[in-house]
Amino acid sequence: MTPLWSAQALVAATGGAMPMPFAAQGVSIDTRTLRPGDLFVALTGTTDGHAHVATALERGAAGVMVSDIAAVPPGAPALIVDDTLAGLTALGSAGRKRFQGRVIAVTGSVGKTTTKEMLRTMLAAFGPTHAAEASYNNQWGVPLTLARLPAEAAFCVAEIGMNNPGEILPLAALVAPHVAAVTTVGSAHIGHMGSIEAIAEEKASLFDRLVPGGTAIVPGTSPHAATLRARAPGPVLAFGGDGAVRPIATEPDAEGTTIEAEVAGRRVHFRLSAPGEHMVANALAALAVAVSLGLDPTRAATALEAFKPGAGRGQQRHICGGTVLLLDESYNASTASIQAALDVLHLLPAARRIAVLGDMLELGTFAESEHASLAPAVAQAADLLYACGPLTRALFDRVPQALRAHHADDAETLAPIVAAAVRPGDAVLVKGSLGSRMRVVVRALEDAGTKPSGGPIPRSGGPV
Repeated sequence: MTPLWSAQALVAATGGAMPMPFAAQGVSIDTRTLRPGDLFVALTGTTDGHAHVATALERGAAGVMVSDIAAVPPGAPALIVDDTLAGLTALGSAGRKRFQGRVIAVTGSVGKTTTKEMLRTMLAAFGPTHAAEASYNNQWGVPLTLARLPAEAAFCVAEIGMNNPGEILPLAALVAPHVAAVTTVGSAHIGHMGSIEAIAEEKASLFDRLVPGGTAIVPGTSPHAATLRARAPGPVLAFGGDGAVRPIATEPDAEGTTIEAEVAGRRVHFRLSAPGEHMVANALAALAVAVSLGLDPTRAATALEAFKPGAGRGQQRHICGGTVLLLDESYNASTASIQAALDVLHLLPAARRIAVLGDMLELGTFAESEHASLAPAVAQAADLLYACGPLTRALFDRVPQALRAHHADDAETLAPIVAAAVRPGDAVLVKGSLGSRMRVVVRALEDAGTKPSGGPIPRSGGPV
């Protein structure tokens, strides 16, 4: 088997020293998911990967990339660099430069990971496709995606995120996409960015590093579409609204949406197994990418029928012995994504629809108004609201009294309260920013038994 990285290629890419030559079949930064034959990169940050070098070697790593040779057992294969993040970035750059396929970059305030996964599913129908794992979209996630890129793949999909100004451009330069898509422009991270306009400009910077002749994909219904278009150096393709890729008719239900769309002058019909208008928009963005790559729209639309939402990103599953429907949106949250999730909750057949919401973070001085703005959507979609975190108090206090089930300081406190309150026939939405730890609530619900129908409904501040 030809290795992903030969010893010569590793040294040439990173400029490191390799006393004992070795080749690698993959690249890992986490010993928990490392596969035999991987190069383990000992990144430093909140934890120091050098502390896990011995474990990586025990688990079958082909070798380790380190900046501290003292962390390597005597005689073990190592690639020694001055800085391991810089080494990983150099390896990602080399992976991109040797790649002869087509590269797609995706960013957006909402929907970038889901759109990336739709692209993974859709493009796989046309050729070998490599895409970022999970939400690997930051200063280590993007180079890791490229470092893992098989040279023989036909397509690569990179996800690019940001929290602060200036973060997208260097990652876009590393990716050098043939197609760059912005899914949405919303208020996520507005506390760091200062304004929606600044967020739009930051997202648009993705287009600055398109390869010559590359295509920019923009959301046609966004009020910031003009800002995005103005930064595109070449062709622009819009999805939604009156864009080149637009919906003609949609029939939503609790399990998904049947879609008729016009895709560059052709009509396509397909069934998306993910409910919500936001999922339709993500699918249209993926189809716009297909058009820009010259792929058959009908075949692309049919391929999207195989897409399934991932855990924490709109996945539906039955819990409590199959009597309760969980809508798991626990991975992250913004104002727009919570509104979209509430729209899906409203579609679900249930005796009671319960919204369990945690704080949306990184909103700065906009935090109170952004949380409070969700009150009408909660009132329309939910029968009960459980909330946790100091910021959700602004929302909790603004919904009708009858909806206020319980507010807690944190997810750990709220989780057992929600788990004890659910009844057969309930549909439960769980959503909040990653830092709000709403996955704790999901785990409590998954572990919960069914509660006899007719039991008490906990109210804010009252007994459970």
